Amino acid sequence: MRFLKALKHPNSTAPRNAFELAPWQERIVRRIYGPRHEDGRRIVQNVFLLMPRGNRKTSLAAALALLHTIGPEREPAGQVLFAAADRDQAGIGFREAANIVRMDKRLVAATRIYDAYNAPKQIVFNAESVTLKTLSSDGGAAHGLTPTFTLIDEIHIWKGRDLWEALRSGAAKVDDSLTVIATTAGRGAENLAAEQYNYARRVASGEIDNPAYLPILFQAEPEDDWQDEGVWHKANPGLPQGFPSLEGLRALAKEAEHRPTDKAAFLQFNLNVWQANSRDPLFDMAVYDRRTFETDLAELEAHPCYLGVDMSLSGDLTAVVAAWRHEDGQITVHPWLFVPGDDLAGRADRDGLPYEQWRDEGLIHVIDGPIIDPAVIEDQIKDLCATYQVEEIAVDPHLARRLMQNLHDASLPVFEYRQTPLNMGVAAGDLERTVNGELIRHEEHAALRQHFDSVVASRNATSGLIRMHKGKKTDRIDGAIAAAMAVSRACAAETNQSQYNTPEAEGLFIF
Repeated sequence: MRFLKALKHPNSTAPRNAFELAPWQERIVRRIYGPRHEDGRRIVQNVFLLMPRGNRKTSLAAALALLHTIGPEREPAGQVLFAAADRDQAGIGFREAANIVRMDKRLVAATRIYDAYNAPKQIVFNAESVTLKTLSSDGGAAHGLTPTFTLIDEIHIWKGRDLWEALRSGAAKVDDSLTVIATTAGRGAENLAAEQYNYARRVASGEIDNPAYLPILFQAEPEDDWQDEGVWHKANPGLPQGFPSLEGLRALAKEAEHRPTDKAAFLQFNLNVWQANSRDPLFDMAVYDRRTFETDLAELEAHPCYLGVDMSLSGDLTAVVAAWRHEDGQITVHPWLFVPGDDLAGRADRDGLPYEQWRDEGLIHVIDGPIIDPAVIEDQIKDLCATYQVEEIAVDPHLARRLMQNLHDASLPVFEYRQTPLNMGVAAGDLERTVNGELIRHEEHAALRQHFDSVVASRNATSGLIRMHKGKKTDRIDGAIAAAMAVSRACAAETNQSQYNTPEAEGLFIF
């Protein structure tokens, strides 16, 4: 602590530009370096520091790196590494450390700084040949290194695992090596960052006992009210000291109220809520949840009905979703979801979903055997057509040729709806506008909600078309795909209706 407080920082407002540590930052330092084994070795060897943007984690990480380069934690000929996603990102932390060194003539005299543009960046402590250098995950693997201190910066944007594995194997060569992962929350569930984050959560909760691994997690929980300023303080420890700006957070939150993309960014970067799905979420699930209504399906018999059908083999579910169009433009949706019954408990465990509970609650239909018999789906569609005013049955012909032929032979309005990028891009856009525009109505169907919430959206930068896909292979989005098909046909029917079909039309006049 005495070493860190003796440093200077170019942006410090303290007397003589003293490097300032807020009480919570000092607590972090003491928690890392205080606990020791009987022989004096540090107990903590790995730190996962999860902190939102604007809380000066780069400054703290740079100071810790200098602690191992020119401070009391240095080792003769030691290697101190700044590792980031790319050279520009790695350079941010390096420049922070270099600028701290440049603030003190004694440190400048004791070191050499190499920071030429587009060249390897290093700080060398002359007396003991300790080096601080930068590495990036978009470069070649750095095998052969033996780091005494490694900063893993913003791991949520790293590309691949090569550099990570090289650094971890290198750190294992040194008895007292320290690795600090300093990052903002990321996205996805099957990547290096999520793997490390989930491990840190399990250590923090006590599920895993590992004294050498220190999780420091500043974050809101998904169930917290993201607009509550108390939650902002919970996730941003620097707010009492003025970083980040409270007024800046208020402005961002205001803009995010009606923009799902901005809301997701606010949750990720400012509240550190790990985002399971895409960077550009398709649905505002808070809006979706508000559109819950008690619905008597019998009351919908007089409304135009459109069916979307997404078939499957054995892995995914088969979904039939009905969309009823109301005169005021609102659309009610209701699903019929079908799951193979073989090894239902195992499937629930693999997918992480309560299929047995949903079966008991009547939310899914469990079909005997390892696959879903298309005849079952055909019977369900015919029952719906006998009950409701079905205008169209949108079916992707892939896996459904015989089903479509049987429906056609039964004189039912089957409609070939190929799931091409263009068709599904339009459908996804229609469903997005229906949900986020507060036009959707549903019965709080837990399984359908899970399918909506699991959608990962990718937007084509040129065409603007949306692609709906899974975040990970065990996600299920079949209900959302079928809903997009049904809702899109309902929207098309409403906008494409001829004006001559309106009650006010008196006929066609030719002069």
